[in-house]
Amino acid sequence: MCKVLDKINTPKDLKALSRKELVQLCGEIRQQMILRLSVTGGHVGSNLSVIEATVALHYVFDSPVDKIIFDVSHQCYTHKLLTGRKAAYTDPARFSTVSGFTNPAESGHDIFSIGHTSTAVSLACGMAKGRDVKEESHNVIALVGDGALSGGEAFEGLNNASVLGSNIILIINDNDMSIAENHGGFYQNLRLLRETDGKADCNLFRALGFDYFFVRDGNDFNEIADMLELVKDTNHPVVVHMCTVKGKGYRFAEADRENWHYMGPFDIDTGKRRQEAVPAETYEALTAAYLADKMRMDSAVTAITAGTPKVLGFEEELRNQFPKQFVDVGIAEGHAVAMISGIAKAGGKPVFGVSSSFLQRAYDQLSSDLALNQSPAVILVFFAGISGGSQTHMGIFDMALAANIPGIIYLAPTCKEEYFSMLEWGLNQTEYPVIIRVPGIETVSRDAALLSEYSYPAKYEIAEHGTMVAILALGKFFELGKSVREKLDAEYGIRATLINPRYASAVDEVMLNALPEYGHRLVVTLEDGVIDGGFGEKISRFYGTSPMKVLSFGAGKEFVNHVAADEQYFRYRLTPEQIVSDILKEISEHFRNNF
Repeated sequence: MCKVLDKINTPKDLKALSRKELVQLCGEIRQQMILRLSVTGGHVGSNLSVIEATVALHYVFDSPVDKIIFDVSHQCYTHKLLTGRKAAYTDPARFSTVSGFTNPAESGHDIFSIGHTSTAVSLACGMAKGRDVKEESHNVIALVGDGALSGGEAFEGLNNASVLGSNIILIINDNDMSIAENHGGFYQNLRLLRETDGKADCNLFRALGFDYFFVRDGNDFNEIADMLELVKDTNHPVVVHMCTVKGKGYRFAEADRENWHYMGPFDIDTGKRRQEAVPAETYEALTAAYLADKMRMDSAVTAITAGTPKVLGFEEELRNQFPKQFVDVGIAEGHAVAMISGIAKAGGKPVFGVSSSFLQRAYDQLSSDLALNQSPAVILVFFAGISGGSQTHMGIFDMALAANIPGIIYLAPTCKEEYFSMLEWGLNQTEYPVIIRVPGIETVSRDAALLSEYSYPAKYEIAEHGTMVAILALGKFFELGKSVREKLDAEYGIRATLINPRYASAVDEVMLNALPEYGHRLVVTLEDGVIDGGFGEKISRFYGTSPMKVLSFGAGKEFVNHVAADEQYFRYRLTPEQIVSDILKEISEHFRNNF
């Protein structure tokens, strides 16, 4: 029984507790958090790291009058537990009732929906400036992990916050880790400050103009609470640099900080992940093996990650084999894209692996630094498509975002054979920036008609010949296209043409012009991404006012938060049954209007 936790329902309840009870509360929260995480999975390391600091924040400050902003917000579980959502962490029947990130729709204590990194200082600057112009007087606090400081926006925010001239409190949670190990010169100064208890003359924060305070043990409730009481109601910009242990209080998470950054459901006693359906073969693992072979044979081949090395399948052991050819730039996708442009211009062969939802942070560099300069670099986009994840981690926007930038060849393979054919070509060609959308996690094999090169003009593949209806099924949705074709044939005797477009960025004008000549009256496009600005619109625009009818299927333009993928497929009419129904309706309309 959690004797103190049972008394806590709102932050105000903390005010009545003694320091001894508050320390006990932190222990009870940690015990309950480990139990809950063992069932649901989640961001283990970051949340266990900041339990004491979060309790202290709500004990010292007065949320939501005082504004607490969590960078990334994947360390907000204790905050949610203390702000009216305790049942979501203590009642197994309600474990799934809150998201893993801050969300204003859940509580007034959550100021922003945040799931991407390096934004909190900028957001806090805005909150503080808004407060000042309205002549209000509350505190504005940002809790920022050290990993987030590698992002460019964090530096921009620090630069502005340091001269704000009013109350802004930045708490730097320094656990000496990002998702993996930290990289960059800034972390040398953080290490120096840790080793000298914040007393080193070389201090970036002071150099910028901040009043700087150091907390040796941020997992000591009394130490961090005392510091927060000291800086509360400050009239100038303050940095509190506190040292914590990632995964604090759970030995497996403390011992293996990278793998326990995020963990699925696990057994508490052994630390072993609970049995889940694990693909026998993944694109990440195959990509890592492919690139490692290339790197051994050719020193010009360089693998780049922006703080997420496992996206490329590079575990720590493999990373250590390539100290010069594997580069982790920190959580800085814009810098990574500009850097690969430079590597390519210098004659190197860079491959940048990135999650779909993180690619959007580099739009300007994709356009101005990469495409405008026609640098022959390769970008591999992982975890793209409709999923049941957070609204901050949606993977449906990458094609609409990047495939419409001039000069970029955006390829969408349907299977592993086509994927590696495209990657091989992209790595060795010298004319174009190439983006390849990795088709899922678990691999799919098929007897694809592979090309030796994928330069313009685009060349689509006719996988199955037919008439009346042509199905253009892009990338991962090629399998959906096969199901639709089979259903049309088996149940209605309609033998549709099935086409693998290969390109998200261009149309095969020769093939599209030929379709009406061979009796096609309806073109159906399928894409695992947002329709607005997507592949289907290119096909619709091509046919324009011609008699050819186009039906485009894909995701809607909306933010979707933790809605099961199957539910979204149904919502967007992406089940084979719904697609076939819409095709039959359109064919019926065609015959009624033309005969």
